[in-house]
Amino acid sequence: MPQVKKALILIPARMLSTRLPGKPMANINGIPMICQVYQRALEADIGTPWVATDSQEVLETVKSYGGKAVMTRSDHRSGSDRIWEAVCKIDPDQQAEFIINVQGDLPTIDGAIIRRSLQPLIDRNQQDGGADIATLAVVISEQSEKTNPNVVKIIAKQAVDNTMRAITFTRATAPWGEGPMYHHIGLYAYRRAALEKFVGLKPSQLEIREKLEQLRAIEADMLIDVSIVDTMPLGVDTKEDLERARRWFRQRQQ
Repeated sequence: MPQVKKALILIPARMLSTRLPGKPMANINGIPMICQVYQRALEADIGTPWVATDSQEVLETVKSYGGKAVMTRSDHRSGSDRIWEAVCKIDPDQQAEFIINVQGDLPTIDGAIIRRSLQPLIDRNQQDGGADIATLAVVISEQSEKTNPNVVKIIAKQAVDNTMRAITFTRATAPWGEGPMYHHIGLYAYRRAALEKFVGLKPSQLEIREKLEQLRAIEADMLIDVSIVDTMPLGVDTKEDLERARRWFRQRQQ
């Protein structure tokens, strides 16, 4: 990967999850989940990770594990708004060229795919038609996922070198017909100016309808490139997900 001027990895974390209260502090392999995610971000080796939180407990816990954390307001409507506040506090001199938003409930994410998310933005600058935002996807292999509205699908232009340009994102079974379908991984790499523009936009019609924040960018004619990767990180939203993550770490140690 070419030299990156400067990248920041931001991990938003809030304690008030409706389905799994106190989620960032959930014990996974003897370590709070937020610290597991922080460790995966360190393994990406592309920039300094920071946790952006509205919880003093999370802040102190991350720091006790040697990590970096910053307090943010409690009234943000999305993780994107939270990380933008954090970026403005951490990097007021605007040295960071790229901002990577890693969800705080992905304890099994591979550092290599965090690094891969940045590749499309580095390969092509905006003057050459490069994207504003980059994200990740994996080919859907389970038939049940194709019709599951909790699995977000990407409709995109044909892939070149495992990178494709997103047309839209949907919870529906799409696209129709023969060919691969892609499961979106909710991790985003932004050019700094793109993140600033994005958080300044009002929620869009399709975003509200599909409950997918990235559609705000699509409707504002922002360009999103998608890197196709081989592994799907385990997201933790429920107690059942948490147990699966714990089993994953136990098996990893065997």
